[in-house]
Amino acid sequence: MGDMRAASATAGDSGAPVILGNEPGSFARGVLAERHPALIQQVRDAFPYGPRQHRALDVLLDEITHGVVEPLDAAAPDHGIWQAWGREHFGRSWFDAPFLWAESYFYRRLLAAIEYFDEGPWQGIDPFAPFKLAELNGSAVDDELRSLDRLVDAPADERATALLHASLWGNRADLGFRVAADEPMGEADPGLVADDSALLWSLLPVGAPATVSVVADNAGRELIPDLVLIDHLLRRGRAERAVLHVKPGPYYVSDATTADVVDSLRRLVRAPGAAGGIGRRLWEAMEAGRLEVRAHAFFCAPLPYEEMPEDLREEWGAGALTILKGDLNYRRLVGDRLWDPTTPFADRTAYFPGPVAALRTLKSDVVVGLEPQTLSALDASGGAWRTSGTHALIQARGRGGS
Repeated sequence: MGDMRAASATAGDSGAPVILGNEPGSFARGVLAERHPALIQQVRDAFPYGPRQHRALDVLLDEITHGVVEPLDAAAPDHGIWQAWGREHFGRSWFDAPFLWAESYFYRRLLAAIEYFDEGPWQGIDPFAPFKLAELNGSAVDDELRSLDRLVDAPADERATALLHASLWGNRADLGFRVAADEPMGEADPGLVADDSALLWSLLPVGAPATVSVVADNAGRELIPDLVLIDHLLRRGRAERAVLHVKPGPYYVSDATTADVVDSLRRLVRAPGAAGGIGRRLWEAMEAGRLEVRAHAFFCAPLPYEEMPEDLREEWGAGALTILKGDLNYRRLVGDRLWDPTTPFADRTAYFPGPVAALRTLKSDVVVGLEPQTLSALDASGGAWRTSGTHALIQARGRGGS
């Protein structure tokens, strides 16, 4: 884990409260009280685990619903680092811990319960693999891959916009790759609450010897558009090299691991038409070193990116752009707090060592960088726009906060 520091429930004098899970009716409480118990049952049903794992899952379920946060077993190889990260939270209700920490620790405890890290037959068996593979092999992916054929002759700007939006929206099925015959690709997306696309593209001029990092979020139908976007950047000369950052192990159910990248590449390679060509180019790019996959331990830590280790700071400081995908990465980027939504994105990411962009569908309470009139319209709509997945944002910051 390197020099990763312990998470803190405070952030100086920011004044923005840390999101906890103890607010009745809140999104965070719903995740802890409903989603996590349901997930334990889903994992239990997905594999023929033995009595020992079933007992451990029962203990975890009782603890998260009625008990207090317990530490990892002392024999766990990462016991010490989690003791440091959780010293303020052990012995307290799960609902009183910071939401980001509680979510992350839940997944670590779930893996312990099913003996993912222990020597034995279940070591390294991804408990979420059946869910990820079912989505990846579904017919909806076939339809989305076929839609790439319509982009072959599209103008360069429209193709770039379509692929960026596909990566942004991920698995929102009604959009797919946004290249349906009856949908003009150049029109503004009404679901975007912030759009720094122009700045993002300006940070990646064609022909520059750029290295671009993409920090992945989910596997399956969200990872494939990310890979397609990476192929576009490499093929069109907006990047000379790309680094795809994934989780070192199963996390947050659908988060991408190296195995998921390989599964997605194979899915692309097997596809006919443009999708198959993309898959083969990416496969060759990995073999040549133009596309590298990294799985840093920090991506499974309950820490904000402000506490990133030095090797990531150096890598991202030297790169042309780091693109962070998804909701969890956004929470870690700006801080999992109830910020004033008009807080400038550049202010919240001023610590980041290089240019950074966020592609995020809104699925939690955290948001910054909105214009006051946009915020007023969203609040007046009466909908749960922060958590429903119906709105998204593209936010970017160049060097020096530009």
